[in-house]
This record gives sequence, C-alpha cells and structure tokens, in this order.
Amino acid sequence: MSKKALIEKKNELITRAEGIVNTAEAEKRELTEDEAAEIAEIRDDVRKVKAKLGLLDDIDEMSREKCGDAKKRDEGEAAPATDDDTAKAEERAFEAELRGMWNEMNERTDNTPLTKGANGSVIPVTIAKRIIRKLYDISPILEKSTKYDVKGTLAIPYYSEDETNNINVAFQGAEFSKLSANSGKFTSINLTGFVAGALALVSRSLINNVDFDLVGYVVDQMAYSIKRFIEGVLINGSGTISGQTGTVEGLTGVTLAVNAAAATAVTADELIQLHDKVKDMFQDGAVWIMSPATRTACRQLKDKMGRYMLQDDISLPFGTSLLGKPVFVSDNMPEMAQGNAAIYYGNLAGLATKFSENMEIRVLREKYADQHADGVIAWFEFDAKVQDAQQIAKLVMGSGTPESE
Repeated sequence: MSKKALIEKKNELITRAEGIVNTAEAEKRELTEDEAAEIAEIRDDVRKVKAKLGLLDDIDEMSREKCGDAKKRDEGEAAPATDDDTAKAEERAFEAELRGMWNEMNERTDNTPLTKGANGSVIPVTIAKRIIRKLYDISPILEKSTKYDVKGTLAIPYYSEDETNNINVAFQGAEFSKLSANSGKFTSINLTGFVAGALALVSRSLINNVDFDLVGYVVDQMAYSIKRFIEGVLINGSGTISGQTGTVEGLTGVTLAVNAAAATAVTADELIQLHDKVKDMFQDGAVWIMSPATRTACRQLKDKMGRYMLQDDISLPFGTSLLGKPVFVSDNMPEMAQGNAAIYYGNLAGLATKFSENMEIRVLREKYADQHADGVIAWFEFDAKVQDAQQIAKLVMGSGTPESE
C-alpha cells in the first residue's frame, strides 16, 4: 500500500473515532462499552498504520542519504518541506486534539493499579488522566506541632515546679528576717531520630501505555501515604521498632487526662472537663482530635438547654466546632473502647517533632531497569514527644456502660 493510501486510511480511522466521541458528547453521556471497544480497536489500527508509515519514512531517509541529501543538511542546508511533511504535522495536531477529547470523555472513578499485569488488555480504554484514590481523614497534628529541623539528639529544657521545688514568694515577717530560697528544677526532653522509608515500583509497560504523568502521581501518593504514617505514629506511638533503640512517643506521652465513665460513650460534662483541663493561656489555637465515629457520637450530645454540643461552622476546617474550638477527625484515632484515648484536646504546639533528615522522594530509573520498572523511594528520620504537658489533654474511655443502655 502506498504512503498516500496509508495516510488516507489513517485519516478515515481518526474521523470514525471522532464521530463516536462527538455523538456521545452531543448526547451528554459517557461512551458505551461497545463504543469504547470500537475506539480501542481503531486506536490499534491507527498504530499499525503509523508503524507502516514509519517504515516507509525510514526507507525514504536511506534513499536520500544515498543520494547525498543527508550531507547537504549536515552542511547547514535545510531540506525543503514536502507535502507529506505538512500533512504529518496536521495529522499530529489532529490526533492530539482527538486524544484530549477521548481522554476527557473516558475519565473513570475506579482505582487504577500501578502494575500492568492482567489489566494490560484494557489499559488503553480504562486509564484516564485522573485517578480516583481512596482518601483518609488526616488531622493537622504534624502541621500544628512545634517542629525542629536539626541533626543528632535534641535536648529541650523543661522547667517544672512542685510542692518541694518552687520559687518561694512570701511576706518578710519581722524586720531583717531572711527569705527562704528555693527554685524549681530543670529537666530535659530528648528527641533522637528513628529512620523510616517507603519504596514503590511502577511498571514501565504501564508508564508507556498511559497519557499522563504516572510517576508524578506515584510520588504524590507516596507523600500522602508518608503523611498518614507519620500522623498515625504521632497519635498512637510507634511501639517497638525492629533494629532501633527506643520508640517514638508522640501523643501517648500526654499526662493530663479525664477518665470517662463508659467504654463506648461520652457525656457533655466529660467534654467540658476535658476542655477545662487545658489552662486558659493555651486555649488560643486549641483543637479537638477524634475519630469520625467519635465525632458522630459528640454530634448527638446536647447541653442542659437542649442545644447540640457540636455546632456546624463553615468558617472552620472540617466545618464543625465544639465549645467554640475546631473539631478535626482522623482515621488514625482510636475508637471509643475501654482504655483507649478517644479524644485529644489542646494546643498541639505542646507536641515537639524533630526531623533529622529532610524527607526527599527520588525516582530510581536505572536500578530497576532489569525489571522494566521505575522505583520511587523516600527516606526520612523523625521523633516526637510532648514538650509541654500543660497544653494537651486526653479523654480515656472507662469500663462502664452508657446511661441509656
């Protein structure tokens, strides 16, 4: 088949595909399965035609080199534009426009695997430029904590007073009598560093078969997953870390506590007690942290005047307030069950987080070349402890049953 015939066939295929897309767009609907399958078939046919055209172009190039045309171009003489060159440029622009329309019409709302695998046969049809991912509620604990970006061990001085260690202030008494000298004592809160990392492999076959920045998406998803991981450790602590000494304490170091009577319910009075555990000077910037289910339970509580405790406030993050303070939810928070710290309240600046190694996400292209994949890797080192116990309080669930039961 001549080059002209191939170009005509290619244009005819593209016109068919465009007609299918335009019909669906005019009817304000998505493509049917049959239409999507037909476009996929057309796309394969177009690729085959383009491959044949490419072969003919290679043959033409070799012929020109034999005739000395390549030498002229090397010396600076530009090759004259041909009708075929102009046609190819127009075809490429036309295909780009069609590809954009086709991708827009075929955006899907399912999760897309990051390896080609058994789904390779449907990749040209199902993968669009937008991936719908499962989202999790993440609270601003990390953002609102006091962050230290330092190397090595960080010692934070902590000044404490008690009945035996305080600064005495008293009347002098008799003239020339001495004052009793005493003072509080300094201790320190030490933050070290615990190394964590993440690695993801992305199939090169999948990368080559989609029309969007898949590696960029994986990098973004990895950053999101790391944020979830860090928030989970800040709330629940790390527990024993294999191969490393010590643990990340996070909010498990909170000492101010209100003990709820029930294991699976809270009362308005308990929330008020928890609020007032934090001194007034730290109330500015204080927030509530709880699970979605706990927030639902709080939403149903009423004060003695019959007013709901939890109020909608579109001016606040997450859109709700409790006793005038924003309510944040996190899927990492424990649910209401005996012994669980189901609610935290206070100024999260009382939590210190230290990053010894700034998180950096890198794409490894050569390391996994023999697997026909790209690697996306991230390492970071951090630690977290409560640095001011006065600023944060927790509600610990009891062992009783709710009054209504």
